[in-house]
This record gives sequence, structure tokens and C-alpha cells, in this order.
Amino acid sequence: MSVADLLDPLREPLVTVLGTTVGWSEILGFGSGALCVWLVARRHVANWPVGIANNLFYLLLFAGAGLYADAALQVVFIVLAAFGWWVWTHGGGPESAGSPPVRRSTRAEWGMLIAAGTVGTAALTVLLGRFTDSTVPFWDALTTALSLAATYGQCRKLIESWWLWIAADLVYVPLYAYKGLYLTSLLYVGFIALCVTGLRGWHRDLGAARPAPAAEALA
Repeated sequence: MSVADLLDPLREPLVTVLGTTVGWSEILGFGSGALCVWLVARRHVANWPVGIANNLFYLLLFAGAGLYADAALQVVFIVLAAFGWWVWTHGGGPESAGSPPVRRSTRAEWGMLIAAGTVGTAALTVLLGRFTDSTVPFWDALTTALSLAATYGQCRKLIESWWLWIAADLVYVPLYAYKGLYLTSLLYVGFIALCVTGLRGWHRDLGAARPAPAAEALA
């Protein structure tokens, strides 16, 4: 039995939403994606393996929908998730003694992310426009660049990673609806709310990590 034969059941339609069929890959992607973001907001290490499963489901879904950059992005996400999983379990987890704290991005990091995002968006737009049948090359490229930057920030516990995710999700919602992926579009509405929750939680952690003022320390 080939890999394609094993994946065929995930491509089969399950229900119809607004005249568009929804398959197992989208259903499983919806559930694992919601669980992953919930775990990230609570800084639980299990978000990484759950996220890898989510990436596999969405790789299959996006390839079938013609969102080629998003499909390829899932492979990158899997690599980054493996890196993040390793960081969190080797001194980077929220409960470990050597855990790196939540922090703000430096100017150098912002400069790097903006430069990489701009170049990446432009390059992917050209590639998708010339070498694929994508109907949304720019938006596919933009969301890919934003998602990569947000994932990097998440791995390094940069608080601005949540703002990058929110920006990406605000584009993903109408993009997925346009491609007929209504359940996934709905999931990303929920992602925005979860991102706001995660942002508030990391802000609290950032405030708690600040050293006490000198006057208080001497009291």
C-alpha cells in the first residue's frame, strides 16, 4: 500500500458547508490547531507535538486547495516545531530552572524580521505567480512570511510574536473563506481570540519578570 493510498481517506468529503465539502483533513486540522494554540497560550510543552500533527493535516489540505506556499510552509513549521520542542525541553520550558524569560524583541531582531519578511514575500509572490496555478500568490506569500516570523518569535519567547500571529490571522480568515475553506476560516477567527489571550498572559509574565524598583527592594 502506497502513502497516497493511506492518505486517500483524509481527502474524502465528510460534510458540506455552504455548498463546499469538508474532509477529514480539515476537520482534524481544525481540532488539532485549536488545541495547539490553547496549549501555546498556557506555555505547555505539548503544544509542539500537537502542532506537528496539525501541520501534517494542513499540508494535505492546502496542497489540495492550491495554497502552495501555505502547504510548503507546513514543512517549515514541522522543522521549527522540532526546534522549539527541543528548546523547551532543554532549558527553555516554562517550568525549567534555566528557562529563558518572555521578553521584547530588540531593534536588531525587528530589523531582521522586517527585512526577511519583505524579501520573502516578494520572492514567494514571484515564484507562485510564475510557476504555479495559484490564484492568490501575494496573499499566500504574505501570510507565509508573517507566519514564519511569528513562529521564530514564539520559539524565542518574544512577546511580539503574538502581534505577528494576529496580523497573519487577520489575512488568513478572508483568504481561506475565498478558497472555500470555511471551517478553517472559522478556526482562524478563534485563533485571533486565543492569540489575544496568549498576548495578555505573556504580558503578565513580562511584568512579573521585571526587577522591583530600588525603593521597594530596600523596603
